Amino acid sequence: MSREGRATSARGSRVGTAPAEEVAWVERMAKGDAEAFDALYDRHASVVFPLLLRIVRTSADAEEVLQETWLQAWRSAASYDAGRGTVLAWLLNMARSRALDRYRAVSSRRRAETRAEAEPVAASIDPVDLSLGAERARRVRDALTKLKPRQREVLEIAYFEGLSQTEIATRLGVPLGTVKTWMRQGTLALRELIGGESDDS
Repeated sequence: MSREGRATSARGSRVGTAPAEEVAWVERMAKGDAEAFDALYDRHASVVFPLLLRIVRTSADAEEVLQETWLQAWRSAASYDAGRGTVLAWLLNMARSRALDRYRAVSSRRRAETRAEAEPVAASIDPVDLSLGAERARRVRDALTKLKPRQREVLEIAYFEGLSQTEIATRLGVPLGTVKTWMRQGTLALRELIGGESDDS
């Protein structure tokens, strides 16, 4: 075989095995393999993020939707069907759906805020809603105390101070990729802890 033929064959082999490798990662994710989760994130996050940014318009919203997309991928990995499309197509479909939901929610909130500024507030607050909100806040804070210190720190900064991942990395003096890893791991652990408490209650 010629040098060109061997090179073409090698490229074809790499391209052919990549989808199978990704399918294997998803199958491992379905069994709770966090390393497979990280591998898939590292390969495709940079592809998914620009799509999100085009839809939601701001980096902060795009970063949040990116995390939500991977959480959904983690939870629904068992339902992935390789016969219906590639892993990347599966991820992009989830990302687009979540980004559109976020865009509509933000647009709706802005319209509501505009109306609120123009109209007097006449609605009363239901004490039951307040108690439910307080109970959920308690569960979240309790769960946060069970996380690793760095995971807890980045989540508290993100959710209670509203900083983006880039801003958190600057504040803590660590690489952006490190912050993303802490947030991924912390968010997964937090969801499991809160879910477990909800099931027990």
